[in-house]
Amino acid sequence: MGIAAARQSTDQIYRALRGDVLNAVLRPGEAISEARMALQFGVSRTPVRESFKRLVEDGFLVVVPQVGTFIAPIDLAAVYDSQFVRETLECRTVMLAAKKIDAEGKANLDLLIRQQEQLLAAGDRAGFFRSDEAFHAELSRLSGHPSVWSLIEGVKAQLDRVRCLSLETSGWSDMILREHREIAAAVISGDEAKAERTMRAHLRTVFDAIETIARDHIEAFAASGGLRKPT
Repeated sequence: MGIAAARQSTDQIYRALRGDVLNAVLRPGEAISEARMALQFGVSRTPVRESFKRLVEDGFLVVVPQVGTFIAPIDLAAVYDSQFVRETLECRTVMLAAKKIDAEGKANLDLLIRQQEQLLAAGDRAGFFRSDEAFHAELSRLSGHPSVWSLIEGVKAQLDRVRCLSLETSGWSDMILREHREIAAAVISGDEAKAERTMRAHLRTVFDAIETIARDHIEAFAASGGLRKPT
């Protein structure tokens, strides 16, 4: 295998495994091995080993010497930090989106809401999560600062793991959809203050249920001195 092909293989494996960790397909504490992944992906162990190194750096894998490699528990401190970044940036961008939105932007938000309704009705949890991401990315684009979403994506991995677990809770997705409708309505109407309020409430929803999520999935979280709720 050439260098370019090996790099492509490593990137593909890394993205696939990272997605499985974020979406809780691979659960915190689950053992994972280079040999098993190499067999699963039909490659040698070298690209798998390189992917594992990147996932360790991301905080998604933990290596226990003489024992094995495991999916890392969720770091609540990192969850809080990423929540702080999201709230700081998105509450500002949603106000700008409400101020600048045009006819095309209004149509895009309506389309995303309809898409989420369809995905929820179909029970497509993974698709709903992707549409959730697209909704927030569109708000960033409408604000005139599309790269802000890329910045947020780079720091919210641990938060996303909690969000994916939350979707397993009955009624959670319905609540998220209702909040998205409220945000979209405020932005479409050009109400900057309401857009900011509804976005802040939406982003803090995860903290309203974090204790329940942690209790229901106690094995998924790292030992912590307690969650620092936002002020």
